[in-house]
Amino acid sequence: MPFPIKVCAVCSEEFELRPDKPGFANRCPACSEPEQTDLAPKPPAGVGGRKNESELNQARKHAIRDLLYRKDS
Repeated sequence: MPFPIKVCAVCSEEFELRPDKPGFANRCPACSEPEQTDLAPKPPAGVGGRKNESELNQARKHAIRDLLYRKDS
């Protein structure tokens, strides 16, 4: 059973749509490869970054708690 033939939305080349093909179904394997700029690792958060995140999380928790348990008068 042959695989369906599709046309790439980016480069307009025909390709076989295989089940194990990575990427999008409307792009050929060459156009589906991720760009190298997207794979840049995120710098680790320092002490200040973690403290800021914990403060934000506490504020979120407080706001959710207030919304859930407020008394409707």
